[in-house]
Amino acid sequence: MQNLLYLVAVVLVILWALGFFVYSAGGLIHILLIIAVVAILLRLIKGKGI
Repeated sequence: MQNLLYLVAVVLVILWALGFFVYSAGGLIHILLIIAVVAILLRLIKGKGI
C-alpha cells in the first residue's frame, strides 16, 4: 500500500510539472500539487510512525 501511495504522489507531481510548464491550466494544477504533497507527507509519517 505504501508503494502505491508513493507512486500516486510521484505521478501527481509529474502531472503538476507538465501542467504548470506546458498547459497552465490554473487552479487545477495547484490542487494536483497539494494532493501530491499530502500523499508524500502521509507516506513519511506512516513510514516513520510504524
